[in-house]
Amino acid sequence: MARPVIAIVGRPNVGKSTIFNRIIGDKLAIVEDKPGVTRDRLYGRGEWLDQEFSIIDTGGIEIEGEDHILRSVRVQAELAIEEADVIIFMVDAKAGVTPADSEVAQILFRSQKPVVVAVNKVDNLQRADDIYEFYSMGFGEIVGISGAHGTGIGDLLEEVVKHFPDTVDEEYGEDVIRVALIGRPNVGKSSLVNAILGEERVIVSDMAGTTRDAIDTPFEKDGQKYVIIDTAGMRKRGKVYENTEKYSVMRAMKAIERADVVLVVIDGEVGIIEQDKHVAGYAHEAGKAAVFVVNKWDVVEKDEKTMHQFEQKIRDHFLFMTYAPVVFLSAKTKQRLHKLLPVVNTVSEAHAMRIPTHVLNDVVSDAVAINPPPTDKGRRMRINYATQVAVKPPTIIFFVNDPELMHFSYQRYLDNKIRAAFGFEGTPLRLFTRRKSEEE
Repeated sequence: MARPVIAIVGRPNVGKSTIFNRIIGDKLAIVEDKPGVTRDRLYGRGEWLDQEFSIIDTGGIEIEGEDHILRSVRVQAELAIEEADVIIFMVDAKAGVTPADSEVAQILFRSQKPVVVAVNKVDNLQRADDIYEFYSMGFGEIVGISGAHGTGIGDLLEEVVKHFPDTVDEEYGEDVIRVALIGRPNVGKSSLVNAILGEERVIVSDMAGTTRDAIDTPFEKDGQKYVIIDTAGMRKRGKVYENTEKYSVMRAMKAIERADVVLVVIDGEVGIIEQDKHVAGYAHEAGKAAVFVVNKWDVVEKDEKTMHQFEQKIRDHFLFMTYAPVVFLSAKTKQRLHKLLPVVNTVSEAHAMRIPTHVLNDVVSDAVAINPPPTDKGRRMRINYATQVAVKPPTIIFFVNDPELMHFSYQRYLDNKIRAAFGFEGTPLRLFTRRKSEEE
């Protein structure tokens, strides 16, 4: 189910990113310290009072040009209005109400979206009275906070969650594979959707998705039911959106959250660019099954080595997603299109695969026997047993004598051995270690 979306809006230097980082804290999806994972954050996940949500730091959106600061905050406000269920409007207690604050306030006020004003830098009791000036902007909910000291964040989130919508996702059976297509603009996502649907000659029905205007397109092929997840807003055009590269990342996140399988679409003619890593990184961190789809393969000049060389480039650029298969095709000519859905089926099965504990432990025991854990200051990690505790993605816990002795390189070795034994093609694996005493 898609999470409610919060956006943090405000002029520069009011502390948006600090508050963003405090809110996501350690609730952010597990980020592996592997090469190639982008660290340029725009979108995170948090939780308050058992309510999970996604949160956007619009401070990551920058616009250049005349009066670029004012233009930037305007764009941030417009994107927040478009994307968010609730908006946190951040202002600075020290500076008071500025012209930029007033302009953003008017945009947000007209939007009729729920807005909670967070007055940052209320670092002491003397400054607490400074928040009252901000009631002049016309919003009823004002919360004083301090990013520096971390105070008031709970009060802020308590106010924000009151405005979360009653989001009702479509209920699909477990036999339905939910597929999201992500990628930067102009890689051919829409053409690929049309090609898939046209190829199968199915009856297509558009039904309203979540409260954020998701469009779900169900279809069926060879007895397997699928849903292609898209967002209506991705079809909108305009300078605001075309000038903000990261906007497409925000769009993609909604589809990623609801998907089982994510197709990372890459332009075969243009090649790989940095933004491809952004969208793929979010799919990886969300724990979704993934397939790299190299589109426009019909226009690529190639010989017998070209496909292998392009796949190697993908492996070099996406070191954190070595598990994801690669499919080369052309949405325009439908060349190799028939290969896509069988791969989607394979990675979806792997994403939902559950391994019996005794079988898993046989594999782990063999792996340890072949290559025992290295010693650390005379101590060696002992794996008592392993068990899979979740699927989508498969999540395994190793109960050990001391979790601190699990070195990253040895965890990667176990990951490789488990994949070699069971496949798990196309899905990330989540591996955790706990002391055996924590079992109970």
